[in-house]
Amino acid sequence: MDTLVYGPASQNRTVVERVLRERGHAVDVAAPSHDAPPTEEAGRFAYDVCVVVDSEPPVLRRAEECTQQYDDLQLVLIGVDRDPESIHRAFEAGASDVILDGFDADRLSTRLGLVEQYVESNIHRPPEASPSRHQAVVAEIGRRALAGTELEVLMAQAVRAVAKALDLSMCKVLEHDPAQNCLRIKAGIGWSAGAVGSATVTDGTESQAGYTLQADAPVVVEDINEESRFTPPDLLTAHGATSGVSVVIASTPSPYGILGAHSTDRRGFDEEDVYFLQSVSNVLAGAVERARTERALRESEARATSIIDTTVDGIITIDTGGIIQSFNAAAERIFGYTAEEVMGKNVKVLMPQPYREEHDSYMRSYHDTGRRRIIGIGREVTGRRKDGSTFPMDLAVSEVHTGSVHAFTGIVRDISERRRLEKEILDISEQERRRIGQDLHDGLGQMLTGIGLLSQNLSRQLRNEDSELVDEAEEITDLIKEADQYARDLARGLTPVDLEANGLSKALQRLSDNAERLFGVECTLDEAGTGLVHNATAATHMYRIAQEAVSNAVRHGSAERIKIAFASGAEQIRLRIQDDGVGFSPENIDGPGMGVHIMNYRARIIGGTLEISSTPAGGTTVTCTLPGGASPGGGDGERSAQEGPPGPPVGTTDGNGTGPSNIGGGPSSGGGGCPVAH
Repeated sequence: MDTLVYGPASQNRTVVERVLRERGHAVDVAAPSHDAPPTEEAGRFAYDVCVVVDSEPPVLRRAEECTQQYDDLQLVLIGVDRDPESIHRAFEAGASDVILDGFDADRLSTRLGLVEQYVESNIHRPPEASPSRHQAVVAEIGRRALAGTELEVLMAQAVRAVAKALDLSMCKVLEHDPAQNCLRIKAGIGWSAGAVGSATVTDGTESQAGYTLQADAPVVVEDINEESRFTPPDLLTAHGATSGVSVVIASTPSPYGILGAHSTDRRGFDEEDVYFLQSVSNVLAGAVERARTERALRESEARATSIIDTTVDGIITIDTGGIIQSFNAAAERIFGYTAEEVMGKNVKVLMPQPYREEHDSYMRSYHDTGRRRIIGIGREVTGRRKDGSTFPMDLAVSEVHTGSVHAFTGIVRDISERRRLEKEILDISEQERRRIGQDLHDGLGQMLTGIGLLSQNLSRQLRNEDSELVDEAEEITDLIKEADQYARDLARGLTPVDLEANGLSKALQRLSDNAERLFGVECTLDEAGTGLVHNATAATHMYRIAQEAVSNAVRHGSAERIKIAFASGAEQIRLRIQDDGVGFSPENIDGPGMGVHIMNYRARIIGGTLEISSTPAGGTTVTCTLPGGASPGGGDGERSAQEGPPGPPVGTTDGNGTGPSNIGGGPSSGGGGCPVAH
């Protein structure tokens, strides 16, 4: 099919050319000039279709000249304004179809398909037998409606087709405006300039259109001057209308308006004419419902988009393959990427190692087994920004099934500031512990030491005097020594870790010894590796975790045997405390106490993970794992991409096969993993 694309160079014209060539058209392109119609500019005079793109009034006039010269030429105008008068002028210029602003390639292809059908059926191969004119018009309008023709354009096409089919001079579509108590011409042919889009009639029974609307049935008028049911409106008398027929364009919850056809001569309208007009109005009613539904969907999407784009939380959606489908403005701020940079990419681009490499297997595991690690639960994970830095974030994931669409939506909140404040609180607490420990050691400890020496001298003097009070004095001396030792033990407990790299190992040994001596339980320490922790902050927090775990085992677990295992190496540092106590159900871990929560915070602050597993008959295991290459205890709790992985993902197990933790009623603390779905 030979087609001319006419208009200034633009992105729209490029799209039109591509779509036409994909549909098999032989395409010529011409830019507007000031002195020739488009066919002459291209050096040819025989085209089946002329597509005018981004047309201005001068271009429209030259296109009109072309359609007047060649009756069979199909003129398609693209980029026409949406107002009714502009659409009216476009069809007056001879357009066979009008596409408004904002077209896309798919809709353009569908609309061009209708033009091709018309050319093939009515020009290249006229059918031997064709349906009646009325049937053909209804079918054509129906095809255009199904092709997604804009409602304004479809109505403009319909009034022209009806007027031609009924051999009438005037036809109109009136839209009901209840707020103004009127009906306004939305599309029309045969009316004075400026009437389309502005002229109105009352919606009361004093006008033919208003009477039809109230009656909700077709109204036929043979001679308006003899009509007694209503008063002839000025719009009809001014245009010399004598006969006419009006039908309601139905819609919900109230009718859209009226389709009316009029003649300046007195004539009758039979049942076939009324049925034809009713059939056209039914097609328009369906198009109205579709347009209203599409408008409601667009408004709903606009509201949803507005909410999503203004929320402070990042919202990311991915498909079942992990490909990012949407990325809101907050997600752009959080991760440092623009939506264009990540749309169509795998969500693992937002993850640090090693979870970036493991994410696909997480997705496959979920699809194969249905076992959820985070969907519908939410937890804390580690994200990766565009610059490579990592940060802690809260993540809640939901699974969406809508028809054939299966997707995952993740809501992300950067909690770096919260982690910084938590670390600051713990640091202040640790400083206060150290101050109290120092006061116990340097103040109370020294005083007890001095009192002990005085007591020893007094006991010695009483013994030399063979006093009967010597036994009481020696008992006082022993109690003072015991109190002195207890104060020093407390001081060491409050400031347990020496500055040396092996200070944690020594502190854990003292913890084990004190547990046996003070609690009367069997407590052992097993070490593997070098046992060196070069970061004093990390060492202190790991000691506090062990201290809390041992205390919980004795106080709440009624344990008789406790094992502290400490292993360190180049890749990671691991501290595990196991007991043989009564254990507990994981869902009951979120109690009123703060001990477990603080252990959880401590592990996250130093860049590690904490896992707690327990069964009512099998005791409890607390495991803290710290990446060996990390430098925990930094100012804001963040780690660079070079500082090592943030810990195992939710659902993984520790070295002894214990299950995933459920600290604070939620999944494992810390750790990286899928920022949207596991």
